[in-house]
Amino acid sequence: MTSRFGQLLFTPEAQRHQERHGSRRSYAHMTAGPADPDRLTEDEAYFARTRTSFYMASTSSSGWPYIQHRGGPAGFLRALDDKTLGFADYRGNKQYITTGNLDHDNRVALFLIDYPSRSRLKVLGRARTVGAEEWPESAGPLVPGDYRAVVERVVLIDVEAYDWNCPQHIEPRYTTDEVEQAIAPLRRRLAELESENARLKAGRASEADAGRERARAAAHQRTEEPP
Repeated sequence: MTSRFGQLLFTPEAQRHQERHGSRRSYAHMTAGPADPDRLTEDEAYFARTRTSFYMASTSSSGWPYIQHRGGPAGFLRALDDKTLGFADYRGNKQYITTGNLDHDNRVALFLIDYPSRSRLKVLGRARTVGAEEWPESAGPLVPGDYRAVVERVVLIDVEAYDWNCPQHIEPRYTTDEVEQAIAPLRRRLAELESENARLKAGRASEADAGRERARAAAHQRTEEPP
């Protein structure tokens, strides 16, 4: 990572607050050194392609910021190379607020969060929309798996900078698939115990039936013996 992220966001106003609250020294390295755009590594690429959702902020011509949620199956957001992120923009509510904002100002900020591990990746970049035909085949299908969605456009983001955040105040959350995966061993063990319990009950029932049969046979034998 370069110091691009700090140089873009640690404005004089932000630095004044850092000085006031005693954190400026610990962040000084984030504004020192080269300000070349960051390059994505395999860590960021893996984190991006395993997300099923993220948040993207843009700014409207009215000056108001806007945050949009984008979701899809894992793989719908991908690093196309070490300086570009891309995702299929599936049809939503047709408000087109973000799309319109990009016509005015192509700067965006992305928040990618993995709630179970409390990991967060912040990305700054410049976004552009292209037709679905411009999606590179080498990146895989636009709609992974059997996910049902209409692709309206492709959004490509030229990465300027990124930063990994601390996990403070991120409450762990889990998807249905993650919960099912976690409790699968418990389900298997429960099934084994239920099967074993049924077998033991059946064995006890058989022993009880055999005991009753022996008792009836003995009683019958006594009634047939001469006095």
